[in-house]
Amino acid sequence: MPAQQKKILFCAAGVLSFACALGTAAAIGTQLWVRGTILCRTGALLVNATGPELEKFLGEIQYGLFHGERVRQCGLGGRPSQFSFFPDLLKIIPASIHVSVILFCTVLLIFALVGAGFFMFNAFGSPYETLHGPVGLYLWSFIACSCGCLIMILFSSEVKIHHLSEKIANFKEGSFTFKTHSEQFANSFWIILVCSLVHFLNALLIRVAGFEFPFSKSKDSATTTGAVDLMY
Repeated sequence: MPAQQKKILFCAAGVLSFACALGTAAAIGTQLWVRGTILCRTGALLVNATGPELEKFLGEIQYGLFHGERVRQCGLGGRPSQFSFFPDLLKIIPASIHVSVILFCTVLLIFALVGAGFFMFNAFGSPYETLHGPVGLYLWSFIACSCGCLIMILFSSEVKIHHLSEKIANFKEGSFTFKTHSEQFANSFWIILVCSLVHFLNALLIRVAGFEFPFSKSKDSATTTGAVDLMY
């Protein structure tokens, strides 16, 4: 592939990596990871509410990695409140999983910036033969894509398997019991998915530029090696 086209591909990959870094930074700081509704089960059972009557007992909840807010409805109007994971909710949430999600988000942000820098360096500079070259670009893209996948897996397990929304809704609730009525992942979660796909796309762009995948051997080298073996 001509050098000019390689520069264009590397520039595009660098811009995409930098956009992913900005998106990851924005996602980490927002509370738009999960949105849902919570049902005041105790109040609904007291009045035997069914159908449209349940709307009076449906509150809202949304949260991110560090903070969130909830509105509890128990038939007497909404009671809004805000909460933070550190240090308020550490005793009721799977703290190890939650901290791992934050850690992998930080790694994703760092390697997205590193990848963007090296893509631009390879586009306009004179790349080295080692980590500055194609092997390094594959490495940064692979690490960033893997971190994005781990973030989605760990956070999904925290929300769905460990029932994070219910634990948050019932935090410091003595007389009322809340149950998750509906929940869905919000914008910040899908930003991480898009970033993972972009880093995978960057690896494909490197391959399109004419560079072999790491640890792959060409047929010529294999034939030469076989001929050398026959000599001994």
